[in-house]
Amino acid sequence: MTSSAATAANDSPDLGNLPAWDLSDLYPGMDSPELKADLDRMETESKAFRERYAGKLGTLDGDALAAAIRAYEDIDETLSRAMSFAGLVYNGNMVDPAIAKFYQSAQERVNGISANLIFFTLEINRLEESDLSAKLAKSGALARYAPWLRDTRLYRDHQLSDEAERLLHDKYVVGRAAWNRLFDETIASLRFPIAGKEMTCAEALNRLSDRDPAARREAGEVVGHVMGENSRLFALITNTLAKDKEIEDNWRNYPTPTSARNLSNRVEDEVVDALVSAVKGAYPDLSHRYYAMKAKWFGEERLDYWNRNAPLPEDSDRSIRWDEARDIVLGAYGRFSPELASIGKRFFDNPWIDAPVRPGKAPGAFAHPTVPSVHPYLLVNYQGKTRDVMTLAHELGHGVHQILAGKQGHFLSDTPLTLAETASVFGEMLTFRALLAAETDPKRRRIMLAGKVEDMLNTVVRQIAFFDFERRVHTERREGELTAERIGEIWMAVQTESLGPALRFDDGYKNYWSYIPHFIHSPFYVYAYAFGDCLVNSLYAVYQDAEQGFAEKYLAMLSAGGTLKHQDLLAPFGLDASDPAFWQKGLNVIRGFVDELEAA
Repeated sequence: MTSSAATAANDSPDLGNLPAWDLSDLYPGMDSPELKADLDRMETESKAFRERYAGKLGTLDGDALAAAIRAYEDIDETLSRAMSFAGLVYNGNMVDPAIAKFYQSAQERVNGISANLIFFTLEINRLEESDLSAKLAKSGALARYAPWLRDTRLYRDHQLSDEAERLLHDKYVVGRAAWNRLFDETIASLRFPIAGKEMTCAEALNRLSDRDPAARREAGEVVGHVMGENSRLFALITNTLAKDKEIEDNWRNYPTPTSARNLSNRVEDEVVDALVSAVKGAYPDLSHRYYAMKAKWFGEERLDYWNRNAPLPEDSDRSIRWDEARDIVLGAYGRFSPELASIGKRFFDNPWIDAPVRPGKAPGAFAHPTVPSVHPYLLVNYQGKTRDVMTLAHELGHGVHQILAGKQGHFLSDTPLTLAETASVFGEMLTFRALLAAETDPKRRRIMLAGKVEDMLNTVVRQIAFFDFERRVHTERREGELTAERIGEIWMAVQTESLGPALRFDDGYKNYWSYIPHFIHSPFYVYAYAFGDCLVNSLYAVYQDAEQGFAEKYLAMLSAGGTLKHQDLLAPFGLDASDPAFWQKGLNVIRGFVDELEAA
């Protein structure tokens, strides 16, 4: 889609020319000879790899094992490139049958090819620690992969037999992946009759921050109604995936529903527990207090849920054109670090961002790293709100991080979700602080501050509430299937607890859990947002106290990718996420903003 077509499709000419991505840097098209050739080549190479190395890793010296890992990495990167292309094409239009067929076929083909590689990490994990240490000590080539070996071997106690692992791998495309696809295509095909139009999910949710109270109410009620009409299907998807996870967790000896996620995030259970406890303990002083204030600003005792993200009564809520949003974000990045802005500018100078809202497109926003030999792509649904600018700053932070970490190579660039969210939230903070510093009107500053508090509550309080909801659903699912009504009851209990007595909900709000994709695609992902926000608040305090040399240390942290643990990455800044007081530092930043609003 050209830029002009994208603008027309968005029906918002005041937003300017919204860019659409060009995926040809990955492959020219779905039927391209290059894609077919890569998959055919990987089919041959993966079989040859298995023949060469299966059952023999224990006999290899350090240099030979390093060569095997390099060959494995090359195959995996090519397969990842193919699946990145298929996934991005699919996210651009989830309701086109030809695209859906292509995506499913690509998944099945790649899954079949990668089955030849399953043995490799299983055998690596069966190596004796002393033997592997000796190989690492004697081989510089192997030592380069020490962080990858460290992270791979975290799963030693949770891996199954080769046959069981192969079965789980082969069934993935008709199991968990198929349920994910059903969720995605259902959400993409839903239409919400609002203001005489058939809106997409993204458009309907955007109306909840409209200036017109009647428009917000209509959107809130319609979203609840449409999701309610489909709640049985979403409950079936949720129950099935929760049970699937329980079965696999039991086989792999994960003690709790969250254990696998914590392990993949390279973060200790007690660190996550400390974060969750700190945020839940702060509910009364943060979200409860803020929403009580907001209700008073609206002249109400209690705030209807469809007004939770409403602009303040005196907020002009002007539309922000795309080119202005670009300049705002890059300007904020540049004042912090010219290098950061220079990398970010590449996303705008090249067709690496897909911005317009259109039917069939995935809702929400993401940054997809693809592979280091290409570049990341960003997806947003830009509609000109201040929050859309902040979302752009967030996803650009991911993109810049992915480019910096890409220098480590395919395996070593991968960053745990907790630290991956640091760069994105830091990008938001830079953008907000730049806007706030430039604003001299006290009324506008108050509006901006309130908007930032709401964003932080959505990132910290809401995401920990989401995590709590997931944990309750998965725990209760172990006792039997949950009805859509019961899932709604859990949702309402968590929302009431987290948002506080100043919020008023109607019966339709009990269905709002059902459109959130993280619950389906990445169980327990959501606490990473709160982790990142609190971490960034602490980081930013260090930056304010000692700006000299901070940017260089920050870029070095991002460039490390997955080579270092969070303790090592934060040590240069004098921060320790395992210290319970660490989380209070981050929450105190939000608390201070609320204090400032209360005093205004």
